[in-house]
Amino acid sequence: MIRINQLKMPLGHDRASLLEKAARVLRVPSGEIEKLTIVKQSVDARKKPDIWYSYVVDIGIRQAGLQKEEKLVRRLKDRNVAVHKEAPYRLPEPGTNLMASRPVIIGTGPAGLFCGLMLARKGYMPILLERGEDVDARTDRVARFWETGQLDPSSNVQFGEGGAGTFSDGKLNTLVKDTFGRNREVLRILTEFGGDPSILYVNKPHIGTDILRQVVKNIRRELISLGCDVRFGHRLTGLTVSGGVLAGIRVEGPTGPYRLPADALVLAPGHSARDTFTMLKEAGVPMEKKNFAIGVRVEHDQQAVSRQQYGPAFSKLPPSDYKLACHLPSGRSAFTFCVCPGGQVVAAASRQGGVVTNGMSLRARDGANINGGLLVGVGPEDFPEADVLAGVWFQERWEKAAFQLGGGGFRAPAQRVEDFLHKRPSQGPGAILPTYQPGVTWTDLEGCLPNFVSDTLRDALPLMDRKLRGFSVPDGVLTGVETRSSSPVRILRDEGCQSPLHGLYPCGEGAGYAGGIVSAAVDGIRVAEAVARG
Repeated sequence: MIRINQLKMPLGHDRASLLEKAARVLRVPSGEIEKLTIVKQSVDARKKPDIWYSYVVDIGIRQAGLQKEEKLVRRLKDRNVAVHKEAPYRLPEPGTNLMASRPVIIGTGPAGLFCGLMLARKGYMPILLERGEDVDARTDRVARFWETGQLDPSSNVQFGEGGAGTFSDGKLNTLVKDTFGRNREVLRILTEFGGDPSILYVNKPHIGTDILRQVVKNIRRELISLGCDVRFGHRLTGLTVSGGVLAGIRVEGPTGPYRLPADALVLAPGHSARDTFTMLKEAGVPMEKKNFAIGVRVEHDQQAVSRQQYGPAFSKLPPSDYKLACHLPSGRSAFTFCVCPGGQVVAAASRQGGVVTNGMSLRARDGANINGGLLVGVGPEDFPEADVLAGVWFQERWEKAAFQLGGGGFRAPAQRVEDFLHKRPSQGPGAILPTYQPGVTWTDLEGCLPNFVSDTLRDALPLMDRKLRGFSVPDGVLTGVETRSSSPVRILRDEGCQSPLHGLYPCGEGAGYAGGIVSAAVDGIRVAEAVARG
């Protein structure tokens, strides 16, 4: 293959014109091009209103071997053209690990599902245990919660088939660098099970929560066809240890408690499995406190943001997102997180008496608002208790405060940006209407945020407005509180992905080793490799 970088195309072009442009760059007739594969597509909006699509493409020339391709590239003397050798991911062959029992995976979020799929495709038949419901029943349950405020602590936005990412924006970009091809393998598998092929090449891939639900279901069907046992409504309650080595687990199922032998346990419970963290602490499994972030969801008018980002061409492009950060003299930092173009703010609680917010959008991203987490980083110095679960308690404190400030029923406290900046309670919305269900209570968010967080956000909003005009628009909506940006603990593991408790493999976002759908899935693949090696 010959790879062409920085291939610019106007908005509204078609595939035929892209192929013609590639042929001109290579100085070959277009009929000589046998195959064109888009590797990456991004929007170049640096010089508004002169906006272009920028591509990286791989080109296959008819009857051209490696020597002919190398000769053609040398002749062009173009630094944006090079010979490219594709190196797809290959799951390593299993080692000599002879397990006495089937591997067990806790959690069916991205980490658990991809770990299970990799193991199943190499002949292992793992048992997957999920405390929540299957994705269809879970979707119905979540819809009722948003409509009525009636929460099921076992099956909700955080718990159930697909994990927390199933009710998110479905963003698939990751900052994790991976030279083994795992990142692209995750995207390829998502397309294999129903994701749009464009996620393989767009600069900021997005699958959409509606499509992701079907993908998750299809992966489960594949697991079952490969001999896996997928159990919903089964919650891990304890470990059985013999001589410092894992021997089995205790589980609470729909018909009562039972024991399950397990000499390889993949622990991928998600970042909200607080009862699991408590159990692990009591069992003596090594863990540590870790950094996370806390703040609010901020909503703006989607068209206004897209117009600011793209200028007059905004209507010809998909809804724009943004990524903002600032460092303040106080030493604190504020940043945007999990931005959801055309989406909605969602109730993401998993416990009674606590309000948690998150963002979600469908594949179409056609809602009137754009929302994003507006967060401040926190760390062990902000919850100085010696206990490893101090970060969990910190989260719970502010979630309970938000519940009380909202007035109960999982209504969330909300405030207009202008009122927040002037430290006065809001009386109602302006031009931008909140999307959070089951509803908001207009108030002063000071009551559900640490002082240093509200002060940092108040200082950050005008600075972010300089980077994206309109970010601190008076009628912008702030909804609290967002606390589940990542896990507050890390379950320790070695380079072989194994806990000091031999046989236990901490995995994914809940274990402290990922931060999003793709990175969690990649970690699931990495742990599957470790389990197979033994």
